[in-house]
Amino acid sequence: MAAALACALCWLAALTVFDVRHRRLPNALTLPGALAVLIIAASVGRGGEALLGALALTAAYLVVHLAAPTAMGAGDVKLALGVGGLTGAFGVEVWLLAAVAAPLLTALWGIATCRWRGPVAHGPSMCAATVAAVALAVAAP
Repeated sequence: MAAALACALCWLAALTVFDVRHRRLPNALTLPGALAVLIIAASVGRGGEALLGALALTAAYLVVHLAAPTAMGAGDVKLALGVGGLTGAFGVEVWLLAAVAAPLLTALWGIATCRWRGPVAHGPSMCAATVAAVALAVAAP
């Protein structure tokens, strides 16, 4: 399990760096990572929870993307598959924490950098919220 979490951390770090540098989340990173998360979750008996988390977060992000495409990119919707699956595998509380924290982090980043006139990358907040929520779950007794 530690190796899988280390791989997930590397994947989320790569996504964060790519989104900050290029302002996009490539399919080559989002989709294979999501598939790996779901396969690993299934192999440890948490496949149903991971799939439910992936579908729920993706649906929520898709609604926002369709309503306001300039506010949330399609890459964020695809990333939601992986981070929703990862957090979902750890339970509803972990999923909910990450789902709520990500937009709050993006809003705070926009305010802190005075970027309310232009778009702020949301992928890094999704990744940071996922790492924090999973870390709290792993550290809990």
